[in-house]
Amino acid sequence: MRFSLEGKLALFGFLLVAAVAALVAFLSRWLGSPWLAFLVGVAVATPLATIAARYYMKPVSNTLRAVGDGIASLTDRDFSVSIGTTNQPELTSLVEGYNRLGNVLREERQSLYQRELLLDTVIQATPLSMVLTNANGRVVYSNVAARQTFLGGRKLEGLAFAELIAASPEPLRLAVASEADSLFTIEGEDESEIYHLSQRGFLLNSQLHRLYLLKQMTRELARQEVETWKKVIRVIAHELNNSLAPISSLAHSGRQTVERPDASQLERIFRTIEERARHLHTFIDGYARFAKLPRPQPEPIAWRAFLRSLQETAPFTLAGEPPTRPGVFDPAQIEQVIINLVKNAKEAGAPPDSIELNVQEHAAGWRLQVLDRGAGMSEEVLRNALLPFYSTKPAGAGLGLTLCREVIEAHGGRISLANRPGGGLAATLWIPEIAQE
Repeated sequence: MRFSLEGKLALFGFLLVAAVAALVAFLSRWLGSPWLAFLVGVAVATPLATIAARYYMKPVSNTLRAVGDGIASLTDRDFSVSIGTTNQPELTSLVEGYNRLGNVLREERQSLYQRELLLDTVIQATPLSMVLTNANGRVVYSNVAARQTFLGGRKLEGLAFAELIAASPEPLRLAVASEADSLFTIEGEDESEIYHLSQRGFLLNSQLHRLYLLKQMTRELARQEVETWKKVIRVIAHELNNSLAPISSLAHSGRQTVERPDASQLERIFRTIEERARHLHTFIDGYARFAKLPRPQPEPIAWRAFLRSLQETAPFTLAGEPPTRPGVFDPAQIEQVIINLVKNAKEAGAPPDSIELNVQEHAAGWRLQVLDRGAGMSEEVLRNALLPFYSTKPAGAGLGLTLCREVIEAHGGRISLANRPGGGLAATLWIPEIAQE
């Protein structure tokens, strides 16, 4: 029969007291002194009690030591340690609880490993370039697409992300430096490539990390452009039908009126035909201006006078001093671009005093930034904003930003849009230094 630890200790205490009492009684008669007999009994009982306590507590000490070692292993994320069973009922529940905890942690770790493996497989297979950096700006994780983009397929982990960006094209460097989502174009030998950069900062293991997601948008935008052209054809067909149908009807009415002359009826017919023709002309002219953008006629322009004149047409705040060296560009076209951007900023809810224009010499050219504190753009709008005929306005034609892009690219420059930290939008234009013809 197994006794509990308490039972064993109680039995041992009872036997020890009984043995000491018997020994003291015997020694009292033999030595003739009860006190001397008591001292001798205590001297004999003390080592016996120590040996017995050590004997009975050894399983307890071993089990507690094993639990302590197991907890240390769990702290080191080693969940393979388990404790053998014990014959002490008081310790059985402790051992079983520890073993159950170890089993649960092992299963959770295995499940987590499988999920991480699946997630890593998906991330490595995605065409989206992904780079994760730590607080020191070192790459701690990258996928295959990122390695191909930045280092020809070689490993990025441990490298300084700033050094990788320094060797990248300038539009990508500017997009990373903006610390916001942005859409930009990289000029290639054969064709231009459009990219979208998304970046976020967050805490991981109580340390600041930053995630960069770079996506090539050229094919997607080309597909959307085809869909946009289909939409344009439908819109043009709709507008033509809306104008030609009443004109055809009015022509029939006019023929009948000629047979029975009525001046007021004829006036109404001609006035309606004139209005529909004017509407149709205005509608077609908007598309024609986009399709037949004249070639830029660059000339030397003094920045200060140009910007002062522009402020009277589209009020904005000039941020910083303009360059002293004259710019070389088509003033009418660049003026229209800036007016469109300032107008968009106002329509996005930007307070008039928050709209700023900054002009700087940059990379053998000039960089113009229209900054506002309006509503900014969602990620979807940011991706599509430069597409022809894409508009979020109910009555918008979707030609404003597209026309801006066409003008800037006709000058050999580029345009990018990015949300500003704290709200608002930054429209960045870069115009190269053009030799005057």
